[in-house]
Amino acid sequence: MSTTALNGLSRFPIVQAPMAGGAAGPELVGAVCEAGALGFLAGGYKTAGGLYQEIKQVRGLTARPFGVNLFLPQEGPHADPAAVDVYRHQLAGEATWYGTPLGEADDSRDDAYDAKLAILLEDPVPVVSFTFGCPAPETFRAFDRVGTYTLVTVTSAEEALAAERAGAGAVCVQGVEAGGHQGTHRDEPAEDDAPGTGLLTLVTEVRRAVALPVVAAGGIMCGAQIAAVLTAGAAAAQLGTAFLRCPESGAHPLHKQALTDPLFTRTALTRAFSGRSARGLVNRFMREHGPYAPAAYPEVHHLTAPLRKAAAHAGDAQGMALWAGQGYRLARELPAGELVGVLAAELDTALSGPPHRSTP
Repeated sequence: MSTTALNGLSRFPIVQAPMAGGAAGPELVGAVCEAGALGFLAGGYKTAGGLYQEIKQVRGLTARPFGVNLFLPQEGPHADPAAVDVYRHQLAGEATWYGTPLGEADDSRDDAYDAKLAILLEDPVPVVSFTFGCPAPETFRAFDRVGTYTLVTVTSAEEALAAERAGAGAVCVQGVEAGGHQGTHRDEPAEDDAPGTGLLTLVTEVRRAVALPVVAAGGIMCGAQIAAVLTAGAAAAQLGTAFLRCPESGAHPLHKQALTDPLFTRTALTRAFSGRSARGLVNRFMREHGPYAPAAYPEVHHLTAPLRKAAAHAGDAQGMALWAGQGYRLARELPAGELVGVLAAELDTALSGPPHRSTP
C-alpha cells in the first residue's frame, strides 16, 4: 500500500506506540483513535484469549481504524543455561529483599504467536505490526487477503530490506532513542558495544534503501519533532513515552511519577530486566544488575517478573522496569485525546514555519 493509504488510516500522521506490559491497553487506544491518531494495542505478554477480549473492548470504544502489535518468536540459539543460572544466583538477594521467589527461566519463545495470528486472520483488524523480527511472506499474503495493513519494526536498512522483500506494507523505523525494547530482529550480545543509530539518520538510510512507507519512532515527544521526521521522509511518527502520563495509560502510577521525579536523571539501555536490550530510566536495579545480565530473552524476563511485581506492590520504583525514551522529561500529563490535539497543533505550527515579520 502507498504512503497515502498509510496516512489515510488516521486524521493525523501520529501513531501511539504499542507499549507492552499494560501501558497500551484498550482505553488508551480508543481515546487516541477517537482523537484522530492511530492507536496500537500491545499484543505482547498476553494470552491469545486475553488479546481477543481486548480487541473486543477497543471495538466497543471506537469505530476508527486501530492496530495490534505482535512479538515474533525469537530466532537464533537459546541462551546459555549456565549464564542464566549465574544471573539467578546474583538475583538471590533481590528475592530475599522483596520476599518473593524468582520466576522460572522459561525459554518458551513464541508468546502464543500462532494462536494470535489465527485470531487476527479470522477476525481481522485494520493494522497489524510485528516486533523482534519479520514474518514469512505467506503471513503477509494472508493479511493482504483479509485487508489488513502490515508494518514491521526495523532498526537498520538491512532489516527494512528484509521486510520489503517479505511483503510488508510499511516499516516502523526505531531509533536508538526509543524507550522499551529495541526491535532488532536478532538480539546479539555484541549489540552492547554498538547501541544503535539515531532516528533521523536511520530514517534517511531506510528511505534510501526501500520504497516502503516509513513510520518513525524513537524519542519523539512534540509536534516539532514529528515535523522533523516527516521532513526527513517519514509518513508518520510513532510516540510511546509521550502517552505514558495520560490517565488512559495503563502504566503503573510509580512509572508515571518517575518520569518527573528528579531522582531519575537519565535513561540507558539494559538487559537487567528481560535479557533483551531495552531503554529505561536508570534505577538501582539497572545499575546493580545491568552489567551482568546475559543476553537471554525471554528467560531473564520470566526470571525477574516476580521481582518487578513485588517492587511495584511495595511502592519501590528502584526495582521496577521503568521503560522510557530519551525525551521522557517532555511527557505531558494530559488526557490522550487532548494530547493528540496538542501534538497536531504543534505539528501544524512547525510545518507552517516561523511567523512572517513585516519590516518597520
